Amino acid sequence: MKLLLSLLLTLPLAAQTPQWPTKEATVSLPNFHFKDGETLPSLNLHYLTLGTPHRDAHGHTDNAVLLLHGTGGDAHSLLAPQFSSVLFGPGQPLDITKFFLILPDDIGHGQSSKPSDGQHMHFPQYDYDDMVASQHQMLLESLHVDHLRLILGTSMGCMQSFVWGEAYPDFMDALAPFACLPVPLAGRNRMMRYMAIQDIKLDPEWKNGEYTAQPLQGIRAANELLLVMGSAPLQMQKNYPTRQAAETYVDKYLERADAHVDANDMIFYLNASRNYDPSAKLSTITAPLLWINSADDFINPPELGIAEKLAPQIPHGKFILIPISDATRGHGTHTQAIVWKQYLIDLLAQTAK
Repeated sequence: MKLLLSLLLTLPLAAQTPQWPTKEATVSLPNFHFKDGETLPSLNLHYLTLGTPHRDAHGHTDNAVLLLHGTGGDAHSLLAPQFSSVLFGPGQPLDITKFFLILPDDIGHGQSSKPSDGQHMHFPQYDYDDMVASQHQMLLESLHVDHLRLILGTSMGCMQSFVWGEAYPDFMDALAPFACLPVPLAGRNRMMRYMAIQDIKLDPEWKNGEYTAQPLQGIRAANELLLVMGSAPLQMQKNYPTRQAAETYVDKYLERADAHVDANDMIFYLNASRNYDPSAKLSTITAPLLWINSADDFINPPELGIAEKLAPQIPHGKFILIPISDATRGHGTHTQAIVWKQYLIDLLAQTAK
């Protein structure tokens, strides 16, 4: 993402989420093999769908769109109004009367298999390659979707979009990774993740993952880091201009965020990016790719110059850096669809068959 901080972005919006006519299901993938050799007798993947699949004259799906959430999020994250209300309605870019939208809960998230189901720290140490492999298997075996019109991923989903483009280059017509960099997570990004993980593990109440009550001090410290990493300075200054307003926001945010986190789940999903590195194979991505970052993204700061260096290596890639404005939201700009909607419209038009 590099980090969604979905708690920051979605929890305050829960009561405002539009009521879309979603369908939901869970597929069980038997004897799922993880990249490091571990297996699960049954890996459960939960997902939501909107719309109806369509098949072309050859029987291949031609209107399916995979929407990938960020770290700590779930299938409902991209139902937030600033995303779904701008994209899913009649005449909008992802109009659900025309497209079949698929929103999975990734491994370790939502209602899919995760450490808190019972295995705790003995749960397989999944990574992004495992997540993408499970999504691919879910599409084929449960939804019978053999081709995607588009993969749009935010934050962690952004990084998974690059993995998808390299692992299954012919599976999609277009890719839209928003808010990430296709390089190993190092520097400040990895430092932040490592500190958050250590905050939990060093809490005496964590008990090597066998706690009977959540280690709240560790969770609070981790969420404090995530709040800062996902913040947008312009909006924070504008919306909380006094000491009291700023402190009140922090207290309320942490109260909400801490209540929605399982410590082991957080350790696993923060660490899932540890092996991520699509940089060497960017030239193998053949699908047209729209890559968008925001200039006020503290997690993926533009001054690193990484995007400008790597974008030319993607044969049909286009990189857009959104300037800071009153409409951007730092890392969370990936969910502010009004900011980048026209670029998505152009991508879909350019890749229409």
